[in-house]
Amino acid sequence: MPPEKQLSSMISARNITLAYGKRVLFDEVNISFQKGNCYGVIGANGAGKSTFLKILSGEIEPNKGVVEISKGERMSFLKQNQFEFDDCTVLNTVLMGHKHLWDVMHERDAIYAKDDFTEEDGMKAGELEADFGEMGGYEAESNAGTLLSSLGVTENLQQSLMKDIPSNFKVRVLLAQALFGNPDILLLDEPTNGLDIETIGWLENFLADYENIVLVVSHDRHFLDTICTHVADVDRSKIKVFTGNYTFWYESSQLMSRQINDKNKKNEEKRQALLDFIARFSANASKSKQATSRKKALEKLTIEEIEPSNRKYPGIIFQPLREVGNQILNVENLSKSVDGRKLYDKVNFSINKGEKVAFLSKDPLAVTSFFETINGIQEPGSGKYEWGTTITKAYLPVENNEFFTNGLSLMDWLRQYVPAHVTDADEPFIRGFLGKMLFSGDDITKKTNVLSGGEKVRCMVSRMMLQNPNVVILDQPTNHLDLESIQSFNEGCQTFPGVVLITSHDHTFLQTVANRIIELTPRGIIDRLMTFDEYMEDARVKELRGEMYS
Repeated sequence: MPPEKQLSSMISARNITLAYGKRVLFDEVNISFQKGNCYGVIGANGAGKSTFLKILSGEIEPNKGVVEISKGERMSFLKQNQFEFDDCTVLNTVLMGHKHLWDVMHERDAIYAKDDFTEEDGMKAGELEADFGEMGGYEAESNAGTLLSSLGVTENLQQSLMKDIPSNFKVRVLLAQALFGNPDILLLDEPTNGLDIETIGWLENFLADYENIVLVVSHDRHFLDTICTHVADVDRSKIKVFTGNYTFWYESSQLMSRQINDKNKKNEEKRQALLDFIARFSANASKSKQATSRKKALEKLTIEEIEPSNRKYPGIIFQPLREVGNQILNVENLSKSVDGRKLYDKVNFSINKGEKVAFLSKDPLAVTSFFETINGIQEPGSGKYEWGTTITKAYLPVENNEFFTNGLSLMDWLRQYVPAHVTDADEPFIRGFLGKMLFSGDDITKKTNVLSGGEKVRCMVSRMMLQNPNVVILDQPTNHLDLESIQSFNEGCQTFPGVVLITSHDHTFLQTVANRIIELTPRGIIDRLMTFDEYMEDARVKELRGEMYS
């Protein structure tokens, strides 16, 4: 690739406008994305993040405006349709990610298969061979296989048809397809969905060192923090780019908001506080996994680039009615199997005051089954558990549809969960709990059977806060939530004075909340008093995990 192309490589949106009826998603958006940068596309649910990627890819035509791409650049877009390639092998599905390479391969093979091979065919085949070699065609299958293996799709699956492999592997194949062949512009919409922690770590490292343009939509803050040099904030029909990763954007915008509201501080003091923040963050960023080229983004930052956020954050605050006693939860020899498959076995532990415990398992059903058991929803296969008499627990299940089938208004729905100790549950009282989760005005008359996934989770959190628990049990609490709700939920659990039992795919949530890790396996448990990152890096833990799942 010539240096001129490398320097000029970009994709731009010019005067992009898109409306559906009276709903305006984008209004005269003008923005450019440069080579060597990774942009985290953030915004509230429904703001248009995924739609914007589809506009850039050409999948959606805007009402007005154009997308401009540097000449000769190849774009790749992570597909979400798991059935599109059902009749293709896994390996070929990945190779199709480089369309020009795939087309050349088939044109070349068709010429060689001709019975009446002419001199003209030979010349054309020679041209195709040169083109094929220049694109790395002779190493393509090997590279595709290596990419699949890195994403956990083992060699024995790579010649299988897509329709014959499990859905959780299909998403990995489609991700490999998007990454294959080093595209100049890479568009990724929720690329960590369906990936385990180890595979997400591999993808973080892959993208942190990626030298071309990456735009990614994700609700995983650790993922965004590791890979992003910039944040593209979709807000109020506009998109604005800010320097730094998600945490820098969040903390700097919050600091700017506080500075604006602080009437007692002089402007010079406010300016110095912002400069000090940038310096501290820059120092920390240099210790991350990010490539050297990405660490330099903050060095060019000016204070003028920092703006207060327009975002509204819910208020997720659990206030226990009473402190937990000495006996919280005792578990003795709990075991569970489903259809002959051992989910977990010989689970023994006690929970102590001040503990916030992350539960892990390589089997996605194991922790959900365990949580349902200790909440009395499932019967234990064997063994027993006992909650202390002082415990008031609130449970957020991973599936909540059964709570929303009656078609009640939000007001009436929440009213049915008012605990016995509350004697004055009038409309302002109920409205207050809904308001904390950003349901305001006429929202409270909305029927529960028409709520979105995110709205249902917010209702369930309102219900939990209403219960004044001293123990909260959270099964994938970030599912369906936007980054603002995830951030507030995370902070609410950090400051909660009671006990937290949690399982989550959100790395940041686990790392910042949990002080104990319990992993459920078919051969017993691994139980450690340490942070999530310490657990994942511990050599003895790695050894044990290998033994427990073998």
